[in-house]
Amino acid sequence: MRDLLTAIHYGSWILPVLLLLPVAGAVVIWVAARPAPHEDEREYGESFIARDIAIGVLLLELVLSLGLWWAFDKDTAAWQFVVDLPWLAEWGARFTVGLDGISLMMVLLTTVLMPIAVLGGWTGVRHKLRTYYALFLLLEAGILGTFLALDLLLFYVMWEIMLIPIYFIIGIYGGERRIYASIKFFLYTLSGSLLMLLGVIVLWRYTGGTSFAFDEVMRVAPKAGPAALWLFGAFSIAFAIKVPIFPFHTWLPDAHVEAPTAGSVILAGVLLKMGTYGFLRFSIPLFPAAAVHPTVRTLVLALAVIGIIYGALVALVQTDIKKLVAYSSVSHLGFVMLGIFAFTEQSVQGAQMVTISHGISSGALFLLVGMIYERTHTRLIAAYGGIARAVPMFSAALALVAMSSIGLPGTNGFVGEFLVLIGTYSVYPYLAAAASVGVILGAAYLLWALQRIIFNPLDNRENATLSDLNRRELAVMGVIAVLIVWLGVMPEPLLSRTASASRRLVDRVHAASPVPVSAAATALAPAAVLPAPAAAGAGHPGGR
Repeated sequence: MRDLLTAIHYGSWILPVLLLLPVAGAVVIWVAARPAPHEDEREYGESFIARDIAIGVLLLELVLSLGLWWAFDKDTAAWQFVVDLPWLAEWGARFTVGLDGISLMMVLLTTVLMPIAVLGGWTGVRHKLRTYYALFLLLEAGILGTFLALDLLLFYVMWEIMLIPIYFIIGIYGGERRIYASIKFFLYTLSGSLLMLLGVIVLWRYTGGTSFAFDEVMRVAPKAGPAALWLFGAFSIAFAIKVPIFPFHTWLPDAHVEAPTAGSVILAGVLLKMGTYGFLRFSIPLFPAAAVHPTVRTLVLALAVIGIIYGALVALVQTDIKKLVAYSSVSHLGFVMLGIFAFTEQSVQGAQMVTISHGISSGALFLLVGMIYERTHTRLIAAYGGIARAVPMFSAALALVAMSSIGLPGTNGFVGEFLVLIGTYSVYPYLAAAASVGVILGAAYLLWALQRIIFNPLDNRENATLSDLNRRELAVMGVIAVLIVWLGVMPEPLLSRTASASRRLVDRVHAASPVPVSAAATALAPAAVLPAPAAAGAGHPGGR
């Protein structure tokens, strides 16, 4: 496969094509998707050809992006498939895109989940279809641009472009409180973005006003000196809001609950990951000394553990299944932040594995919630009771996805959380123990929800006649089931592709730390329970 990709010069054109194809698809939808004379299309005032064009473009995007899996060189941490073109020459900004192992996984997660989200929410939207699907394609372009940008100004522009489509998707196609939810989401994200823009401008000035290139900015970032803490904060607040880290999470349940099914899938599966990606790509590499500062690190780790437990406890008392899944995201992403700021190779790789696994499992949960909502028109857990008798295939899919979200061994959810916990334990055993409580609570709220939804007596007569998953829905859930089992049983192919980039990040943090990173753990744990630094291996707590 790699020889074929080399023969067609795949690496020289794939990234620009991945960015331009969704934009071209959106233009085609807007121009070509006119209302047709069929009766059902007149009823909704739109032509369903917009949906067909969108899924065609998204599937083509997926097929093209899969070549990255084989073309990527997993033995190097250097940027790959780099394309560098002039853009705003007078400011030193260039259209520079490329990827490493971290961004590779984010790109593939995006291109996999986008068609799954559209197919899963195939009948969820019945009006203004041209606008809806054009927005989805533009959203994919913005997301991919964010993950691929190697120029800080380009990254900021793509970050803001991504915000616009999801704002309209929630605001136009969401539930009863969609306007409130979309405005709240927009204001939260925009406020953090403005701080990030300020940081970008300051770093640009350190280059002499000549470059926004990531590598050049990283070279001059040490010039910030004492201001590095403030710049780290400017970037990190923007990313913390997007994750979201407790207590910046309050926009998330409203956005999830009010968004249409496909919007919720992408919001949980991809958009939240842009926050954790921002920490891995910008905040920590640019300001490693600030990231490893004892106060900063203690604060982030404490908020991560609070988020893990808080999100699980709030999910435990929810009566709305969609809110339960939304608060579970707060808990799971707390594991990601815990793994990142433990700064061991196992924990950083585990954080990325949790990121991918949560994108798949949480996205699948929102898909299933949307599917059952279309049949029952309610999201109240108490209204379902015992529907396994009526919809056995739906119930089996829900049980599998719930097990993966819990972290059952053999599913994708187990690997990431396990790596985060063992990587964190080597430097913060008490925090690892506290975080493990979140695993127990996660099992509690999901198993209790499963009991009330599919295993209780079928006491609602209307539910006895519910239709089970159709062929389209079975195909979508079948793909997700394969991903869940594959990543749970054979995670090595994914982990091997993120290993070099993770090692580079940990090396940079260790090099910037005035004391061994493991020594900083004494702020939260007695020295007696910490492993000796020499046992960590090659200067990395927890070894490799």
